[in-house]
Amino acid sequence: MAENKKSFVAYADWKETFDALSDEKAGELIKHIFAYVNDESPVSECMLINAVFANIKHTLKRDLKKWEKQHVQRKEAGKKSAEVRKRNATVVNGRSISSTVSVSVSDSVNEKDIYRSFAHLSMSVSEFNKLEADYEKKTIDSCLDSIENFKNNKKYKSLYLTCKNWLKKEQTKHELKTLNKFKAPWE
Repeated sequence: MAENKKSFVAYADWKETFDALSDEKAGELIKHIFAYVNDESPVSECMLINAVFANIKHTLKRDLKKWEKQHVQRKEAGKKSAEVRKRNATVVNGRSISSTVSVSVSDSVNEKDIYRSFAHLSMSVSEFNKLEADYEKKTIDSCLDSIENFKNNKKYKSLYLTCKNWLKKEQTKHELKTLNKFKAPWE
């Protein structure tokens, strides 16, 4: 049949054909089918087996053509998907991290102007510089890592604003801890 094909479809409506044959002839027919799908080129001297197998053979060939077409389509889709994942991969700490979200970036954005990008979010160098005025680079990068790994980051529109807000919240928590002050939850 086909190289690397390990299965075939047997149809329920073949039952009538097998029921019409004696058990001996039905056994011969099924063995003939298995020999055919395993590329053994079976030849039967029985006219009955040859006549009945002719219809089954056409069905098997039609299914094989359909399978080969799907196989080629899936192979091409896999190659395209791998190319897209490779293009959209983000390098963090020397490791390549692939994103499953496809992104369209306009030509007006220069890649040299991007400090960090992943999935659908990106931060420009100028936005990073604004954050760096108030926070250490290590702290900003840690925050960006947390946003990237946050499972609900798809709802965010701006990496800069999200990072800025997350850093403000952390700073507030840090200030409360260092000053040992109580802050009511409603404040």
